Amino acid sequence: MTSSLDQLSAGTLDWLGANLDHFDPYAAGAGTATHQQAAKAVLELALLRHCSTWTGGPHGERLGGATALLRKLWQRPEFPRLFDAHPPSAPTYGLAFAALAPDGIDDSVCRAALARLAPDFLSPAGKSPLKRMEIRFYADKAGASHTIEPYAGLVGQSPLVTLTAATPGDAAEGDTAPLTDSEGYSLTHAAFFLGDYGRTPTGLDEDALAHARELVRRMLDHCVGQDRWDLAAELVISQFILGLDPLRTPSGAAAVECLVRAQRSDGAIPGRSAALMASPSAPAGEFFRKAYHTTLVTALMTLVLSSGRPSWHRD
Repeated sequence: MTSSLDQLSAGTLDWLGANLDHFDPYAAGAGTATHQQAAKAVLELALLRHCSTWTGGPHGERLGGATALLRKLWQRPEFPRLFDAHPPSAPTYGLAFAALAPDGIDDSVCRAALARLAPDFLSPAGKSPLKRMEIRFYADKAGASHTIEPYAGLVGQSPLVTLTAATPGDAAEGDTAPLTDSEGYSLTHAAFFLGDYGRTPTGLDEDALAHARELVRRMLDHCVGQDRWDLAAELVISQFILGLDPLRTPSGAAAVECLVRAQRSDGAIPGRSAALMASPSAPAGEFFRKAYHTTLVTALMTLVLSSGRPSWHRD
């Protein structure tokens, strides 16, 4: 890794490790850990640990505390009930919970979470292509039976193919984004699901790949210019998934340096963007709520970029 990526990786992983009590809903006196995003925060931490298992390097040691916490939570029968506080997302959270289970644990709680899923949730009926990709991604990892079509049938319907950016004349100047926020996140999440964070080919043909790379580049340039830190980190991951070396692209290198500038001395990235960042004087719980997601996504970015490019990646 470069020195910038090393700095981001060490700082973000150390900050996450020092703030595990805020992730744990059952920590003694950790009232802030039971905030509305508790379930989502823990699942994001589990995804980071899951991706770290194939990257190698010193990350395992820095994630040791997180792994221990996740092993404990994944064996508490009451933990998946926290998902019920988010009715629209509860089935997806339950499926992700089963998919991201640490190795070597008693899987009875995971099996119970899968048993709670309605059968129609694991079917394609009434769901967008992106939602079907997400369900298939987690169901395959969880070993859950489903009827979602193969990725080959979904790739042409994915936001990587179907989204169209604002024309250069509309967005080349000023603050206008080439994509809306929701479109930007759809773009990155489609890459995550289709490419399994860089482990598998996306299935895009040459024309679709070029189109997706250009969408990512334009949105990444915009995010760097606006200090949109969390989406910038996700877009850098997407560049990697699309077969590029982000550290050797102008937009990817600029994004990494943007995140380095945003990183505090304690390792945290203090919010989703400069406009939404936490005040340095914010109470610990409030700071965690604003900082944890972008700090975690930035840590994930460093893990993915340090994992090396699979031989199937195309330049």
